[in-house]
Amino acid sequence: MRTAGVFAVSAVLTATAACGADSAGSAQTGGPSGGSGSSAAGKTGVTAAMYPLQWLAERVGGPDATVTGLTEPGVEPHDLELTPVQVAGLEKTGLVVYIKGVQPAVDEAVEQHAADRGFDAVTAVTTLPATAEEGHDEHGAEEAAHEGEEAHEHEVDYDPHIWLDPARFATVATKLGERLAAADPAHAQGYKDRAAKTAAELNALDGELAKGLGTCSADAIVTSHAAFGYLADRYKLHQIGISGIDPDAEPSPARLAEVAKVAKQEKVTTIFTETLVSPKVAEVLAQEIGAKTAVLDPVESQPANGDYLSAMRQNLTVLRAALSCS
Repeated sequence: MRTAGVFAVSAVLTATAACGADSAGSAQTGGPSGGSGSSAAGKTGVTAAMYPLQWLAERVGGPDATVTGLTEPGVEPHDLELTPVQVAGLEKTGLVVYIKGVQPAVDEAVEQHAADRGFDAVTAVTTLPATAEEGHDEHGAEEAAHEGEEAHEHEVDYDPHIWLDPARFATVATKLGERLAAADPAHAQGYKDRAAKTAAELNALDGELAKGLGTCSADAIVTSHAAFGYLADRYKLHQIGISGIDPDAEPSPARLAEVAKVAKQEKVTTIFTETLVSPKVAEVLAQEIGAKTAVLDPVESQPANGDYLSAMRQNLTVLRAALSCS
């Protein structure tokens, strides 16, 4: 059964998709250049596919590496299209840090131009399935089955948003230190020391989140898309994604009705929007169930202020308010 509010959300979809496509297209013109194997002053060149990996590479690489990001601030990383200059840069870079399944253009470029110098961060951790109940839209899946020609060739069967679990990200930091040490033996100890320090900071952040979310009276989080599976898994929350793993996937009217029903049952007071995804659908859904909205940052792009650590701490503050944590 569909309510009038759900029909209103559905009506927003077409306009939202059109606006998103226009803004994404305009944001992707230009972009950072690719990295190089040996950059200025003999430093190792590291190319990072997206912001959280760039942040990690800069921390671990320190003064011994020059880190170049492929995704500019404010650009939705899933939609990234590489320039010829960026692709050419991958042939020279010392190491490419990426997550297979987030950016198809990067997956393909690494496979073709830097297969022996690619570090796929998900190989360092245990992943969660992409078909988890949170955010899964059976009706959407049925429709997609009839539109196979539009499917990405580089889709994966796991959730790629590993950086939203600081404990897993700490493991990635350690592995990245080992990879950089192998690529640049002259500075191996520096990489390993900085990796250990970064891992310690991430584990401390994990402790903050565990403590801050351990005394909440609610556990359901309704998100624009199902990017927070690792955070939910780590801190025993229940994620309800309006859209699935892919932020560009439009939720069907049936999915919207389902989310509205579950949100009411769970007495959800906040619908979470994101920094790079249009809030229109979430706002109408919030109005339908009598909830408010707040930004929960998937940290897919560099924050306007601060960095990965401060963005995650801000997420903790927002979650504590929404979940009535003591």
